Amino acid sequence: MKPETLTFFDKVYEVARCIPFGRVTSYGAIAKYLGAAKSARMVGYAMNGSHGKDVPAHRVVNRKGLLTGKHHFEGTNLMQQLLESEGITVKDNQIQNFEQVFWDPAKVM
Repeated sequence: MKPETLTFFDKVYEVARCIPFGRVTSYGAIAKYLGAAKSARMVGYAMNGSHGKDVPAHRVVNRKGLLTGKHHFEGTNLMQQLLESEGITVKDNQIQNFEQVFWDPAKVM
């Protein structure tokens, strides 16, 4: 697809696929990077619809590091388990060293 024909969701998926292993970003950071700073909720909707599209949706959390999208994953703690398998510490649905593992697409892409 040409970039001008990509939908907003497709653009969100492209950014999410760039999140490195062992790192996370926020819905808002993706929205801001895409020039739609007030569209964090739309990024969340995109993540909800990303299953089966080879998108590491488990690496996208809210601005405080909370696993707010975890109920959209199969299994009780699948999102947390996926993050922990990448070396990210999660306690009470919150990433513990959020500042250290945060990946900002605006600074690296």
